[in-house]
Amino acid sequence: MAIRKPIRAVFPGMFDPITNGHLDIIKRAAVLVDELIVAVGNNPAKQPLFSTRERVEMIQELLEGTEGVRVEAYEGLTADFVKAIQAKVLIRGIRDNVDLHYELEQANINMVIGEVETVFLLTRDQFALTSSTYIKQIVELGCLDPKRLTRFVPLTVAHRLREKLAGGMPAELSSSLLRPRD
Repeated sequence: MAIRKPIRAVFPGMFDPITNGHLDIIKRAAVLVDELIVAVGNNPAKQPLFSTRERVEMIQELLEGTEGVRVEAYEGLTADFVKAIQAKVLIRGIRDNVDLHYELEQANINMVIGEVETVFLLTRDQFALTSSTYIKQIVELGCLDPKRLTRFVPLTVAHRLREKLAGGMPAELSSSLLRPRD
């Protein structure tokens, strides 16, 4: 009988900010592999709201005590990072057909340049419309009540979003926007 090698997987992303959908994929992937590395990277086409350090800290706080999962920042190509840490596979979440098209292209590129396999996990229905970009826009447009944002992000992340995006707003306007509208 052959001895099974431990499977180390990488779930890469910007996580700017991390969402409930990301956390769901992390928890589901963690039971499929021996070790999961949540890899916090950057996309040269996007300007992040949170620094890499802030994103790593947020994720570490949320995953504290989650067995078999660790968080690391990386720079450069994801395939190079995967190979450098001797992981076997990339984990990616798929929300819809647009994601599928993009992720298939990325999976093929990672296979060609790094011989890295990709495993896709379908996003649960309640997270299918969740996007870090949309969440930031919602906050920028005035939804600063953290409790209203908890459908999309954990409460601690909602507070950090409010701090970041309401920072330059006049106090009287910021406080009026913080009142629940329900």
